[in-house]
Amino acid sequence: MRRVVRATAGAGVAEDPDASLVARMASGDEAAFRTLVDRKLPRLHALAQRLLGAAGEADDVAQEALLRAWRQARHWQPGAARFETWLHRVVLNLCTDIQRKRREVVMAEPPERVDPAPRADQALQSEETARRVRQALARLPPRQREAIALQTYQELSNIEIAQVLEISVEALESLLSRGRRMLRDLLGE
Repeated sequence: MRRVVRATAGAGVAEDPDASLVARMASGDEAAFRTLVDRKLPRLHALAQRLLGAAGEADDVAQEALLRAWRQARHWQPGAARFETWLHRVVLNLCTDIQRKRREVVMAEPPERVDPAPRADQALQSEETARRVRQALARLPPRQREAIALQTYQELSNIEIAQVLEISVEALESLLSRGRRMLRDLLGE
């Protein structure tokens, strides 16, 4: 997939003063990249520090933005906005990501976990329900029992079940419908 870096501001912007520098970077000119770093790093760092309040994080953001500029230079297509506008957008996005991470709640201890085992009364009820379902399934005709078991317990798709049972999908759907209806009746007794 080819990424294209496009300008995103309104029309009528004067020629981009960084266009020739970006074109040189696109061809792998490291001197052009160093020139871009010299020109842009102080402003990008200042913006990040104003947004984040931490010089270390601002260093990281400014450096990451400039690395992205280097990597994306060959995809840059001059448009309505200047390259510097794109760089500022990258810094804002990186700062937003850091601020989101800061909002994550950090706890000294993990919260108390609820015992995942069912309560005793729930376990007894579940066992009783499972016993009743097993008995009802046993009373189904074999093909209906097989179809329901393959769908419910093996989680196969209708197409897969039809292949296993060597019947059409339509026949399977009819079989499942009859089996479910009979199960409801048996469980309702």
